[in-house]
Amino acid sequence: MTTLMGLQNKPKLSKEAFDQLRTLIYAKCGISFSDAKKYLLESRLAKRIEARGLKTFEDYIYFLNYDAQKESEIVFLINTIVTNETSFYRDPVQLKGFDQGVVPKLVEEKKKANNKRMKVWSAASSTGEEPYTLAMMLLELGLGNEGWSIEVTGSDISDNVLRSAKAATYEQYAIRNATPQQLARFFDQKDKMYTVKQDVQRLVRYKKINLMNSFETRLIKDNDVIFCRNVLIYFDDASKKKAVANLYDSLAKGGYLFIGFSESLHDITRLFKPVRFCGTMVYQKI
Repeated sequence: MTTLMGLQNKPKLSKEAFDQLRTLIYAKCGISFSDAKKYLLESRLAKRIEARGLKTFEDYIYFLNYDAQKESEIVFLINTIVTNETSFYRDPVQLKGFDQGVVPKLVEEKKKANNKRMKVWSAASSTGEEPYTLAMMLLELGLGNEGWSIEVTGSDISDNVLRSAKAATYEQYAIRNATPQQLARFFDQKDKMYTVKQDVQRLVRYKKINLMNSFETRLIKDNDVIFCRNVLIYFDDASKKKAVANLYDSLAKGGYLFIGFSESLHDITRLFKPVRFCGTMVYQKI
């Protein structure tokens, strides 16, 4: 009976309130919620409404617009709606294109220019698996022993996942794609938890960056490679164009952009040329 009463009292998200919420979210971070995702937004925010002592989604929208704590609540809202599914050494075909194609080419070019600095940005880095993986791969390629300066930046819009990334400690599921050799070299294990070793952590820094914010993205500039995988699928065309333009500005001349397998820059921009490395498509800044 209690469960039934709880379900009956659960706030319902009307079409009008849904439109207001998704407009606010879009304005803040460029994420676009289709009509099909109305239930997702409703289910994720119902408990928050209760925790705030509010009764309806309309009350919550008023809170987001007018309460003195609205800015911190908007941060919480974004943290709640962002999906963060990742792991170490994820999507090996693309990573092969990175370490067997893109990086060797960059190394060859940089040696000719007497420039031994490698800058990589993992945009939407979630809980840190991707930026740490990229740092590990650069070490596996020997750059750490050849006098190279390695700088890997991980960024995300969510404070929660950035805190987790900086802690650098993971459960077994997150490291399921790593080989035994990689686990021994790059992780310290205690019970069933794995912590990234300090020689990897010191190569990675984290920043809170909204890809829609040109000022924030300009703080990460002259990158040789940017990974922004499975992010553009959450944006509409206008947001995609703005995000990609910001990424373009943050790349060094001739730099490379990795996006998700299901994503494309077709009809978004002509500022990149597609190139293929080891069977995977990469976009190079023109």
